[in-house]
Amino acid sequence: MTTRAGALVPVLAAAALALTACGTEVPADELSEQVTSSLAEQVGQEPDAVDCPDPLPAEEGSEVRCTLTDGGTSYGVTVTSGGEQDGEVTFEALIDEQPHE
Repeated sequence: MTTRAGALVPVLAAAALALTACGTEVPADELSEQVTSSLAEQVGQEPDAVDCPDPLPAEEGSEVRCTLTDGGTSYGVTVTSGGEQDGEVTFEALIDEQPHE
């Protein structure tokens, strides 16, 4: 199977996100945008969509699940907070090796 998503799997992306005003989490829409941008930087292509339905807590080790869709195939993505430093939250995003069924 050859899809554009094949180039994205498995990928570990890392980036820094600006914290929200309350400083406790990164909003879901901003997280989706940042994961998309980070993946594009890592592999040289942007997926069709990344949907993170929940905000990412700033606390180190917190996780949320997102869905990456590319070329008609969907993969789960685990986004883990690296904690807050200097007003930003770092994160790692790991794409599942197998697509959703």
